[in-house]
Amino acid sequence: MTTNTKPRITIVGYGSQGRAHALNLRDSGFDVTIGLRPGGPTELKAKADGFTVKTPADAVKGAELVAVLTPDMVQPQLYRDVIEANIPQGATLLFAHGFNVHYGQITPRADLDVVLVAPKGPGALVRREYEIGRGVPAIYAVHQDCSGKAEQTALTYCAGIGGARQNAIRTTFKEETETDLFGEQAVLCGGATKLVQAGWETLVEAGYQPEVAYYECLHELKLIVDLFYEGGITRMHEFISETAQYGALTRGTYIVDEHTKAQMKKVLAEIQDGTFAKQWIAEYAAGNANYKALKQGDLDHPIETTGKKLRAAMPWLQQPATKPAATAAKQREEATA
Repeated sequence: MTTNTKPRITIVGYGSQGRAHALNLRDSGFDVTIGLRPGGPTELKAKADGFTVKTPADAVKGAELVAVLTPDMVQPQLYRDVIEANIPQGATLLFAHGFNVHYGQITPRADLDVVLVAPKGPGALVRREYEIGRGVPAIYAVHQDCSGKAEQTALTYCAGIGGARQNAIRTTFKEETETDLFGEQAVLCGGATKLVQAGWETLVEAGYQPEVAYYECLHELKLIVDLFYEGGITRMHEFISETAQYGALTRGTYIVDEHTKAQMKKVLAEIQDGTFAKQWIAEYAAGNANYKALKQGDLDHPIETTGKKLRAAMPWLQQPATKPAATAAKQREEATA
């Protein structure tokens, strides 16, 4: 597959990533078909967006590249029941996360090219950045290269969704899977959530107003994260006060110390040796009771009640995430004028 060839693409799944990939690829000139279960809520959405929608089996039959963009736990059965028997010989099978291939839940047919293209951001951001002429950075990997052109196919797809507008970095299914899981668990989702909740609880238990604690421990986190995003820790130090810097430099290790790092290593070890994957696969197979209870605990945390009340007075936060940043900024100005 050369750089001038645009493969016929079937995207199976039309959630956050599926919709963003499909729209970006179509806008980049690719022939895109969507494979969805008939009667599902996303079928109407895909049709409203102007796509041809077929059953997954029919959509896969005519594709040169099949992008599997359904939730991780759905993919093994989807591959066994639908994709394996219908994907054409010599086609490319593409994933946005290496979980199932890396942990052996999917063993792709030997005649297929198998690649990974993983944008480093949620689907809404992938779409928004593409629309305003930028792109979310992406990483890519090759698991099987039967054609000798698998890497080029991955890069062509990466360009089609806007990821090649930034520096696309080659990785492996192993590295993408393990680092992605670690980042989610230790820092981005698990670590950040628990840090915010603990900080809020500490202030409220000490007698401070829940609303003030919310601003200090959750709301303002975005300001710091934006500085990280724009220019790393260096930029944060450029824009926060000397008092904030001194406090951060002398007290940060009270919170994140060698014990924290040791626990992070434990998280990573359980990802590397498959413990986490086995637990999650078993949890899903058993009906997700523990997962649902833990999630409900987050949703019921009192910081959410406080936050909901405060965010109701911030109309600019209600903008759809898919709107270009300039439009959202303009509407924020109008809302506060």
